[in-house]
Amino acid sequence: MHPFALLQQLLPTRLLSRLMHSIASSRYRPLKNLLIRAFMKLFRIDLSEAVMRDPLAYESFNAFFTRALKPAARPLPEDPAGVASPVDGTLGQFGELERDRLLQAKGMTYSAAELLGDADAAAPFLGGRFATIYLAPTNYHRVHMPLTGTLRQTRYVPGRLFGVNPMSVRGISRLFTRNERLVCLFDTAAGPMAVVLVGAFCVGGMETVWSGTVTPPHRRSGGVTDWPVENTATRLGRGDEMGRFNLGSTVILLLGAGAADWASHLKPDAPVRMGQSLGHLTPGA
Repeated sequence: MHPFALLQQLLPTRLLSRLMHSIASSRYRPLKNLLIRAFMKLFRIDLSEAVMRDPLAYESFNAFFTRALKPAARPLPEDPAGVASPVDGTLGQFGELERDRLLQAKGMTYSAAELLGDADAAAPFLGGRFATIYLAPTNYHRVHMPLTGTLRQTRYVPGRLFGVNPMSVRGISRLFTRNERLVCLFDTAAGPMAVVLVGAFCVGGMETVWSGTVTPPHRRSGGVTDWPVENTATRLGRGDEMGRFNLGSTVILLLGAGAADWASHLKPDAPVRMGQSLGHLTPGA
């Protein structure tokens, strides 16, 4: 095992992540102001795009970290057939699923069935397209809709909380299927779409606009939790907020076979911004 992976294997990652969430959610003014000032200095955060530009006006560090941006800060593709990036971040691997396999890093793959927590849920995506985007601490941390869609199912899959930074991605096999994750399945005009929020070390929480906070608590084992379909009749437009991370992580987007082609200029490790066109729906999709 890679030494970096071994270190994470030995750490009490769920306990530390829960502690991080508690600290980051604190409204105790001296503590939250200290955290915000330190973060601003360490990462040279630019608040010019934020709706609230005074960093100390946020009620907690989490509120600062998941701050809203001005409406014009992230324009959507002019082409109505454009697939919008769901987040700000760094593009990891992307391309076509080889049968049911997604590429994690050179020489490392994982299955769609494991990622989505169910082989039946994965079946519509076989031979489809995927894109993995890593959110660093400096990125905007709300998740938006790549396409207009109706929520069909929400599934929480318990797991580990390994880091998802590039070193972890290269060093931990099947990383995205071993970490806890929130699978959001949508029906769109171009067919099925999955937006998967992957938990990670020190990601204190994940939430959606339709169900609120999903984690914490974090579970390492046990069965998956499905939200009843009748309680998830939510339709969201392209670019609408669908969820957010309290601290950074990764989003994986899946589209069905023949639904879209990724843009030719996309390259691994390139920065992307929410709303940026990742590609286009294929005619007739």
